[in-house]
Amino acid sequence: MEEEGMEEEGGSGGCEAMMDDQNHNNWGAGDYGRHLLGPAAAPLGDRLLHGPAAGPTAGTELPAVPEANGVLRGCEPGKGGAGAIAAAININASTSKFLMNVITIEDYKSTYWPKLDSAIDQLLTQSPGDYIPISYEQIYSCVYKCVCQQHSEQMYSDLIKKITNHLERVSKELQASPPDLYIERFNVALGQYMGALQSIVPLFIYMNKFYIETKLNRDLKDDLIKLFTEHVAEKHIYNLMPLLLEAQSTPFQITPSTMANIVKGLYTLRPEWVQMAPALFSKFIPNILPPAVESELQEYAAQDQKLQRELMQNGFDR
Repeated sequence: MEEEGMEEEGGSGGCEAMMDDQNHNNWGAGDYGRHLLGPAAAPLGDRLLHGPAAGPTAGTELPAVPEANGVLRGCEPGKGGAGAIAAAININASTSKFLMNVITIEDYKSTYWPKLDSAIDQLLTQSPGDYIPISYEQIYSCVYKCVCQQHSEQMYSDLIKKITNHLERVSKELQASPPDLYIERFNVALGQYMGALQSIVPLFIYMNKFYIETKLNRDLKDDLIKLFTEHVAEKHIYNLMPLLLEAQSTPFQITPSTMANIVKGLYTLRPEWVQMAPALFSKFIPNILPPAVESELQEYAAQDQKLQRELMQNGFDR
């Protein structure tokens, strides 16, 4: 099915009025049904969406509904029949339009998810400053429509699988890196992924709000950060940490900004990794080490003098 009227359904009013279903993204019995079917057809829309139990609202007269033989209930032939028939035709036209906009699972797999898949690919592999030729408005609207039509669970599953496969490839590439490039490549992988999340998470804000937070009691950003921790950082931390400590003892082996990015990133992923190298983390994360005590002042002074000598040996004046 073509992606018609996508922009017409943008905005948050529809989903916020939904009642709960198994995926926490339902058709609404109230305002959302009226938005789709029109004010005059709202009671009928309720009956179409929820069955006979959904009745008219207080003070609203239920419009005539066609019988199987084409005769309108409550209308005798020749007595106001033309107007009632016209009303029924309008109702049926609105209902048909509503039914034609339904996104089936086949539509989702063939039309909607491929658009999301392509956009995610570009976001995960872009370099800083790259121009990404995708329509954020279109992708945002695509997610919104799929959420409103109860495809959140499938979409979340597809997103996690997509990003997991990407991170597994990243991990394999890091494993093949020589030691002299290992730190830099890990820094690039970490920065590229965290940068991609700044776009991916907002694009899936409706899925996060109406499925992940509501049903799973989690947050999309936390879930995606956890994926990097499990599929990349945990697999490389025991190779990466000795190289970081070696680089720390050899000034300017890597740039200070690279060291700071990695250390802060590791702390964000797993704060307990501080215990592997407290002195290293303390250079970039405040309040990691216990407060200084007077008995260790001479040791601190000796460390400072050593650093000054190393700076002078590398061409820095005092």
